[in-house]
Amino acid sequence: MPKASEIKKNNAIEVDGRVMMVHDIVRSVPQGRAGGSLYRMRLYDVITGAKLDETFKDSDMLNLADLTRREAMFSYVDGDEYVFMDNEDYTPYHLNKNVIAEEVQFINEETKGIHVVIIKEAPVAIELPGIVVLEIVETAPSIKGASASARTKPATLTTGLVVQVPEHISTGDKIKINTVEYKFAGRA
Repeated sequence: MPKASEIKKNNAIEVDGRVMMVHDIVRSVPQGRAGGSLYRMRLYDVITGAKLDETFKDSDMLNLADLTRREAMFSYVDGDEYVFMDNEDYTPYHLNKNVIAEEVQFINEETKGIHVVIIKEAPVAIELPGIVVLEIVETAPSIKGASASARTKPATLTTGLVVQVPEHISTGDKIKINTVEYKFAGRA
C-alpha cells in the first residue's frame, strides 16, 4: 500500500469501495502546519465517469486497484469513441473522447508504445510513451542561420497540438514531443 505522496497520475486507487483513476495531482504545503504536504487529487470513477476531488495527507495510505496494461495501437475514430487494437490478440478497446481528451493530442496512426489501462475487463484510460513523433503542418518559415538555441516560434502539429519550436524548424519536419511537459524534444 503506497502513501499518498507516492501516487502518480493515471494510477488507479480504491476510494470508498470505488475504483478511481487519478487524472491530476496538486501538491501544497500549508504554512503554519506542523504536518507535511497535502495532495489534492482529481479522481474519475472508472465505471460511471463521475468526477471527485479528494485531498490526502502525504502519510495517508491508499489502496492501488488491480489493473492491467495492454500494449495497443490506435486504429480509428467512431463518432465520439477512439478505438485501439491490442497488439497481441487484436481485441478492440473503445474509449470515449472525453475520457482521453488530453492524450488525443499526441495520437495518430503512427504513434507507438500506447498502453490501454484495463480494470475489471473494461478499458478505462490510455498511457502514452514519454516521447512521441509528430509532423508539423504549419509554422512560420525557417530562418536561415538560426541556431538550435535561438528564439522559438509556435508550430501546429498533425493532431492540432501547438508547441513552441526553435526557429530553424520548418513545416513538414517530424519532431519529438515530450508528452509529460508538452514540449519540443528534438528532431525525429
